[in-house]
Amino acid sequence: MPLVANSNLPAFTALKEEGEIIIPKDIALHQDIRELHIGLLNLMPDAALAATERQFLRLIGDSNEVAQFYVHLFTLDELVRGAEAKTHIAAYYETFDEIRESGLDALIITGANVTRPDLALEDFWRPLIEVVNWSFDNVTSTLFSCLATHAVMQFHYGQKRRRLPQKRWGVYNHRVLDRTHPLVAGVNTRFDVPHSRFNDIHLDQFAEAKLRVLVASETAGVHLATSPDGFRQVFFQGHPEYDTISLIKEYKREVMRYALGESNDYPPVPEHYFSRLIQAVLEEHKEQIGSARLKQTIPPKFPESLITPTLDNTWHDTAEAILSNWVGKIYQITHTDRRLPFMLGIDPENPLNLY
Repeated sequence: MPLVANSNLPAFTALKEEGEIIIPKDIALHQDIRELHIGLLNLMPDAALAATERQFLRLIGDSNEVAQFYVHLFTLDELVRGAEAKTHIAAYYETFDEIRESGLDALIITGANVTRPDLALEDFWRPLIEVVNWSFDNVTSTLFSCLATHAVMQFHYGQKRRRLPQKRWGVYNHRVLDRTHPLVAGVNTRFDVPHSRFNDIHLDQFAEAKLRVLVASETAGVHLATSPDGFRQVFFQGHPEYDTISLIKEYKREVMRYALGESNDYPPVPEHYFSRLIQAVLEEHKEQIGSARLKQTIPPKFPESLITPTLDNTWHDTAEAILSNWVGKIYQITHTDRRLPFMLGIDPENPLNLY
């Protein structure tokens, strides 16, 4: 499904260079193809802002070829931003007021970094609730990623996330629990998903909230679930949008924080992500960093260029298939006027006619 370059957002250029299909807006306007307008509420910090744009735009662009995608990026003013990020947002993002006035067919809300033990204390808490409440009345379906899932589970379903004994990060095998649901139609019954988080919403909590759990892992927990109606709210607890190198970038950042004395704990290696050979390389690098800290010398360079070519991506195809199913169902039931969530005859309480 082609993405429409409806602005000069650098992510469009980057994706085009990767081989993604990106069409100019003037050409799109002359094609007799249905438009779908998808909002991307980007809550990620400055350092991850552009990467998150590319990751979700890539997933959207690789999905079902039934429409032209117009992606509308916005964020929340309450998030603290540096000068460069503010300039980027001013140039390429819309405001929530503009989004609300024009309407959306679908919405994706990303994860975010948090600084307080209770999500309700975060500065973005109330404005995020405002966006979510608006989306439920006005958008066909909203997809929540990671932290956004935890926030909605807390304020809408009364289920607070729980702190894990240690960070859950790596690539984990998952099983489809409900093979009849349209979101997992044609998807492998077992597949991988990356996770990276300190907190968890347990399977029992999803059940207590009467949500539909579609995909889970014995090790990593619930990944994919929906609201009781089966579609209006879709929840990811993992990170299927991640690039092949996303976890190594996170690991490198944490290793260098330790090397520079900004952290007292050496980070654990992401699970099921590196080969045994690479794990041995990383163990040797850990010893070198420990020696450098002890001697107060310059830490050794992280061997990223050696590791990156060995990494495998075992999740993107399945993520693409699930996004394709999501977009396809939105296409089938959304109104042609993007300010209205459903075409005539669709029951908002049972939009996919699942029961």
